[in-house]
Amino acid sequence: MKIPKEARKISRELFQASLENGRLNQTRVRAIAQQVITTKPRYFSHILKDYERLIRLELAKHHALIESAVELDEASRAEIEATLRSRFGPDVTTGFSVHPELIGGVRIKIGSDVYDSSVRERLRRLDSALA
Repeated sequence: MKIPKEARKISRELFQASLENGRLNQTRVRAIAQQVITTKPRYFSHILKDYERLIRLELAKHHALIESAVELDEASRAEIEATLRSRFGPDVTTGFSVHPELIGGVRIKIGSDVYDSSVRERLRRLDSALA
């Protein structure tokens, strides 16, 4: 379903109002969402859907998913977390998961960025180069 331009513009303005020093303020987010629900402006359902999408994307920018072929030890986890915090800011949260199909190496997803140094990805690139 296509969102009207007016609704998209309003949701962007609401999103900007939700930020405090470049970071989301949860209290503002709740207050803004509640205000939209109670006032029910034109296209309010579209506004809320787009506002939720913008909030979700902003939250994803600050969460890193680290995938590895084997369980990482605490020292490796701490080193990866420290590197991510130095690069993306101190409020980055992390989640670790094991995916044996990676064969070896690590894949890190943060927001829409993917840093893939897995053996599976290297083999895929080699296959593409040879084909």
